[in-house]
Amino acid sequence: MITLSCTLKNFKSLIKDLTILYLSALIIISICTYNNSAKAAIGCTGKIVNPITDVCWNCLFPITLIGIEIVGGGGVDTKSTKDPICFCSRPGIPVPVPGIPVGFWEPVRLIDVTKSPMCMVSMGGISLGTSPQKGFKSDESTAFYHVHWYIYPVLYWLEILLDFICIEAASVDVAYLTEFDPMWGDDVKTSILNPEALLFAANPLTTASCVADCLTSSTGLSNDYMFWCAGCQGCIYPFSGTTSYHNGGVGTAQLVVSKFMAKMHRELMLWGYYGKSAMCGKYPMPIIKKSQYRLQMTYPIPEMSSCKRIGQTEVLWQAGREFPVWGEDFSFLIWRKRDCCVL
Repeated sequence: MITLSCTLKNFKSLIKDLTILYLSALIIISICTYNNSAKAAIGCTGKIVNPITDVCWNCLFPITLIGIEIVGGGGVDTKSTKDPICFCSRPGIPVPVPGIPVGFWEPVRLIDVTKSPMCMVSMGGISLGTSPQKGFKSDESTAFYHVHWYIYPVLYWLEILLDFICIEAASVDVAYLTEFDPMWGDDVKTSILNPEALLFAANPLTTASCVADCLTSSTGLSNDYMFWCAGCQGCIYPFSGTTSYHNGGVGTAQLVVSKFMAKMHRELMLWGYYGKSAMCGKYPMPIIKKSQYRLQMTYPIPEMSSCKRIGQTEVLWQAGREFPVWGEDFSFLIWRKRDCCVL
């Protein structure tokens, strides 16, 4: 009995020692695995956007009613119709229903501009794996970035203005990854969408004319007639991830956003939502109207003071918003002007 007791005691002690050894090994392996993973993923950085602290809610304004500003702020606004009444058809109603024209700015999309393929900046910097597409490159003449496009209707899913018929009703989702778009990394293939690029890309005269758009977009609304320009950032063409020159991360990221959105309009994946034509719903807009949009940086440093117009100079606000490792990728919240008929 004494021998059996001693044997059991020794066995329990051995089990305890093995358990401690096993747990210690697990901890060591976990630490090593984490460090290796962290080193492997250091090229992918990001942050989940906080809708309370990372969104410039002043960009929602101004709000207009029959073209009259009822809530000010937010910066330069597009012209809204001053008609006192509007008429729109509704299902089940045989005649158009009268309503009141309302205009406001709505946060609707998020966009990543990243040097690392499959790096989801706005999802906290997680990597979805590898991609056959090329990654970031930068030299004195060109730069290349990938883009990720998210559906992000903040007003709807935060239940702000829940009963407002003009709010886009959708859920947060990943809508577009340029890693799966063969035209985004090939300037020749993308000419299928924009054959007019031959007239504008690498043309010194049209490039020089973008100086006027730079001045306009920096002091007022972007010039929609100069559709080939992204203001101070340069030429929108071609609709690919390649830029003709690299003038700093912030400015280049703004240009890539403009190029991608122009591409989406050409593919009719983005439509028009402002002006008299939008009173009863969206309408096709194959050529982007830059004045319909505002951009707000959300990563690496959120820009909380104001939104930026497409083509607006970054010189006055880019300081400290690009830095090594954690500040080389970017994300922006897209604000869209919305004119509609409230019934």
